[in-house]
Amino acid sequence: MGKDYQTIVKEIDEHLGKSGRRYYSDFYVGVTNDVEKGIFKKHHVPEDSWWIYRTATDPQVACEVKDHYLKLGMRGYNSNDNNTADIVYCYTVSPTTTEYYGN
Repeated sequence: MGKDYQTIVKEIDEHLGKSGRRYYSDFYVGVTNDVEKGIFKKHHVPEDSWWIYRTATDPQVACEVKDHYLKLGMRGYNSNDNNTADIVYCYTVSPTTTEYYGN
């Protein structure tokens, strides 16, 4: 069962506090239907690095959470083209990660 907007933001904020990073621009936020593909294959995020994902109640909530963090300064693709994705994810950007900004 998915989580609501407030719960996801609270859990991500708590996890951000444990990241050791100071700026929102140190993070990438996105939405996906497939965590394995979205975080680890597409973005090349090492499994032993800092990352988090949460399943939302529906795709609209996932996009609202993503948009919230984009407005705060996180990196990410500012589009809601994937209207079936209900998983919001966040990771620390590093020299080994690959950011994705659309086509």
